Amino acid sequence: MLNLLKSFEDYLLGNLPVSKSFHPHFEEALGDMLKAGGKRFRPMLLLSVVKAKKPLLIENSFPVALGLEMLHTYSLIHDDLPAMDNADLRRGFETLHKKYDEVTAILVGDALNTQSFNLIANASLHNDIKVDLVKTLSLNGGIDGMIIGQAIDCFFENQKLELGQLEFLHIHKTAKLIAASLKMGAIISEYSKEIQEKLFKFGIDIGLLFQIQDDIIDETKSEEEAGKTTQNDSSKNSFVNLLGLEGALKSADELASNCEKELNSFSNDLKKSLNSLLLEYLYRHKN
Repeated sequence: MLNLLKSFEDYLLGNLPVSKSFHPHFEEALGDMLKAGGKRFRPMLLLSVVKAKKPLLIENSFPVALGLEMLHTYSLIHDDLPAMDNADLRRGFETLHKKYDEVTAILVGDALNTQSFNLIANASLHNDIKVDLVKTLSLNGGIDGMIIGQAIDCFFENQKLELGQLEFLHIHKTAKLIAASLKMGAIISEYSKEIQEKLFKFGIDIGLLFQIQDDIIDETKSEEEAGKTTQNDSSKNSFVNLLGLEGALKSADELASNCEKELNSFSNDLKKSLNSLLLEYLYRHKN
């Protein structure tokens, strides 16, 4: 798995977005948050699924994985903007609106969003597969996924949601893009529709777990430990704010256990490929 991550990281650094002009810093800004690192969790989910069934397609899948990382990175850049979270730190670095200005941050986010689909459209994969990939990413990263989740998150600041509403918010804002990552790997690998949907459902549970864990980290970790702005959820609808820290930890434990059972229900090749990526994350709220 480390070799796969290094190969993808090398590919990413060798294929940063380019925009040649006389603008003094826009091209540099395009690559800043991509070069800043991160777990590369979503692209690695996609590539892990491909590796399990069609390892010869891994290199052909790199542009799709990079497109996925670009779309995720755009969402982080916009999430950090003054109109949303107004964060100073992301991935251990200054956020773009702090390093440059707000206009640059907005436009870099826009650019990474659209470039993600350009990369998928030009990948060396069958056209029918690319159409399905675009459908999946645009649905779950768009108005029926991440966007409506973010809209609800921002609108309902300082207004307490019920648990079902909070889960709806975070399933859409966070979990659907994680679920889409798994499904996109299954589309490339030509798994059956049944397996695609099973992976998608698994991804929803993983994404919800990650959000609960992130809420716990925001409450319990320093900015240096987390690599991003923390103690920033006081007015937000978080699982810690709704359930309390102990309640959130209990929910994370239960969901992590369920995810581990789901993981063990997959075929040996798929389970083995995902195991090496996921097991270190399932219980990160305990660290």
